[in-house]
Amino acid sequence: MGWEGGGENCGGVGEIDGVIGYSLSVIGYRCIGGSVIGCWARGFMSGGAIRSFEDLECWKASRDVRTFVAEEVVPVLPRDEKYRLGDQILRAARSITANIAEGYGRFHYADNAKFISNSRGSAWEVLDHLITAQDEHLISPELAQAGRERIHRCLKLLNGYMSFLKHKAAPPKTNN
Repeated sequence: MGWEGGGENCGGVGEIDGVIGYSLSVIGYRCIGGSVIGCWARGFMSGGAIRSFEDLECWKASRDVRTFVAEEVVPVLPRDEKYRLGDQILRAARSITANIAEGYGRFHYADNAKFISNSRGSAWEVLDHLITAQDEHLISPELAQAGRERIHRCLKLLNGYMSFLKHKAAPPKTNN
């Protein structure tokens, strides 16, 4: 399999190889130094065909962020903050997975890409809320760091998926 595409920012942290899926295709990608340097398509994941948004690795990573926020962050917030910051961070975390699911249900790659862009924005919003909670001494630095690591993994996968969708949505190049 050869490399295709590239150049999209994948979150700016470290190096990652991974697999993401769309419809009945699975896409592999490689990120180095914050950029997707290539992606390629295959027919199956190591568990079968992609049948639902639930099979997408970016959705699984986003679900991990959402459950982390719901189960580990919100419960440690002071009671009055559970209804302020807690509500905001939980809504943003839920928005990440919800936008992936909604985009997956769209007919065109470009429509899907718009929803993945919304998911990325929500992931960055969750990170900002974690930073706020740490700055205001509502959560420990260790808890904030654990959230940061989950969010960066999520962003890398979302950006790889975005790169694939943009590549698929682009009109074919002609040799003139």
